[in-house]
Amino acid sequence: MRVLQIVPSISLVYGGPSQMVRGLSAALTGVGAEVTVLTTDSNGDVDEPPLAVPLQVPVQEDGYTVWYFRCSPFRRYKFSLGLLRWLAQHAQTYDIAHIHALFSPLSSAAATVARQQGLPYLLRPLGTLDPADLRKKRHLKRIYVAMLEKANLAGAAALHFTSEQEAKVSERFGTTTPGLILPLGVAAPAAVGLSQAEIRDRYQIPAATPILLYMSRIDPKKGLDLLLPALETLAQSGVAFHFILSGANPQDRHYEQQIQQRIQTSALKSQTTLTGFVTGELKSALLAAADCFVLPSYYENFGIAVAEAMIAGKPVVISDQVHIWHAIAESQSGWVVPCQQTALTAALQQALEDDQQRQQRGQNAYQYAQTHYSWPAIAQQTIAAYRQLLASQPQRLK
Repeated sequence: MRVLQIVPSISLVYGGPSQMVRGLSAALTGVGAEVTVLTTDSNGDVDEPPLAVPLQVPVQEDGYTVWYFRCSPFRRYKFSLGLLRWLAQHAQTYDIAHIHALFSPLSSAAATVARQQGLPYLLRPLGTLDPADLRKKRHLKRIYVAMLEKANLAGAAALHFTSEQEAKVSERFGTTTPGLILPLGVAAPAAVGLSQAEIRDRYQIPAATPILLYMSRIDPKKGLDLLLPALETLAQSGVAFHFILSGANPQDRHYEQQIQQRIQTSALKSQTTLTGFVTGELKSALLAAADCFVLPSYYENFGIAVAEAMIAGKPVVISDQVHIWHAIAESQSGWVVPCQQTALTAALQQALEDDQQRQQRGQNAYQYAQTHYSWPAIAQQTIAAYRQLLASQPQRLK
């Protein structure tokens, strides 16, 4: 089976969406698919240079092929005429396309081209159909839906949701396209070069002090306006912990700086480490060294950062708007709270002060992630879904 994955960028500065496409493509290759990724050289929307990659030539990465195209003329709203021309010329040589992101000019145009060329496609909304997300720039989005996205939704073979909750709450704009629920996968952590003791030495964290890790994009939807006051309350109450905030926001540096300034002028300053965006060995080492992971998002269609923490054996404290919260609660892999500061404070205090509960829930988290979020299993489910969708499509002329 020849599969196209189309995504505005696979730069890791964009976090989960990019990471997912890379992981899924490698996993699909592992079960026999021939995978090509179409993307741009975008590497952040504000102050980062483009990815240093060859353009408009096939690049082999982890068993699959990537075609990078110049992101132009828009940077913040990713686009590439070169990519769309390539898609129009080669669509007939592929069996199915998996398009990631809605309300993105590149993805919207790619879906239109695929439909014109008779190429069956799935759309993965990435949470953009959540009512909470649709409220942002809602007037502009209504126009966008009317002009582009409603036709794309109606013409898709399926909508790829990553959780039951995402499928349940997502707005369909009157279309009847079926939903397909496939969770995201995570890979087991890479071998860690830095030991837990070395991480503690690097950031001057006492050996007995629990490490609380936030590792995600620094964005208003992530609930940092709940988390920071909760941690300030705990610090003022004498609860022992060290907070590591790992993340950035390549699309909104102003908000990122606001959060950094808030921490630097609060009671958290002496017990917080700001690492910025991390990847590779340092990311693995921070996950290994952490005692607990936290993500109190206002909405999260899946929460790949949560799954990464789980497969690293860490208990998680999350809100009930992270859409895999049912799995966390049922498997007792952590603590689930509403998006309320008082409830979050109480759950964090219990997690930080009860070492035995942390260890047990961390073990539960690892076992659940190994069973449900492994890429090989998800790749098999995805290939089966592709085949089922293709069997229901009209016969194509190639």
